[in-house]
Amino acid sequence: MTRTQHTDVVQRQFGDQAGAYLSSAVHAQGSEFALLQAQLQGQVDARVLDLGCGAGHVSFQIAPLVAQVVAYDLSQSMLDVVANAAADRALTNIMTERGAAESLPFADASFDYVFSRYSAHHWSDLGLALREVRRVLKPGGVAAFIDVMSPGSPLLDTYLQAVEVLRDTSHVRNYSAAQWQRQVSEAGLRVRSHARQSLRLEFGSWVERMRTPELMRLAIRELQQAMGEEVRQYYQIEADGSFSTDVLVLWAER
Repeated sequence: MTRTQHTDVVQRQFGDQAGAYLSSAVHAQGSEFALLQAQLQGQVDARVLDLGCGAGHVSFQIAPLVAQVVAYDLSQSMLDVVANAAADRALTNIMTERGAAESLPFADASFDYVFSRYSAHHWSDLGLALREVRRVLKPGGVAAFIDVMSPGSPLLDTYLQAVEVLRDTSHVRNYSAAQWQRQVSEAGLRVRSHARQSLRLEFGSWVERMRTPELMRLAIRELQQAMGEEVRQYYQIEADGSFSTDVLVLWAER
């Protein structure tokens, strides 16, 4: 699939579902918000890029602490949701910009911080996107990446990628902690720290949020039931298909 074709898939997948992501508890809640806010304490003059902003939850959480937030996403529908919600919340320092993570339309060294939450698994080229992050960060600038993480084990990874792409055809890949650290370092950023969290996903809302076709939902359930005990135990797969997955929180500096 070419990058243009992937862009079309992303636009199609998220066009009608943008509103559902604004109200999604999974996206609106999370302990990582407190970590981002703590990083920004006292940074009232900072300019922040919310990379792959989705429905804007990171932007809404951090906007009161900084001078400006640029909410950036490939989906115009998502950006429309962000702009409307920001206006409703009187967050006048949030601006929106559309584009791909691999080609940021910003000047070199134009941001103090770049935050990205639950977006990187949609990027067609992680390494290129990370090099762009480094380019737009000021010297000494800080980046935070939060995303569902592959366990690294071939068996567990194969299962994860399979259910992710069955649910959402715009999915590219979830990366392991080691893959993240290597790619971040190769992009010229210094890994400051990384931590693992656990995320519980209720099956019904997980597939409904993406409007996953019924045939694909059935395929996910069949795969869950066909997998061995190692997979079922690791992901804590329940009778209704609900499960847990790993989330990586990685901090890096330019």
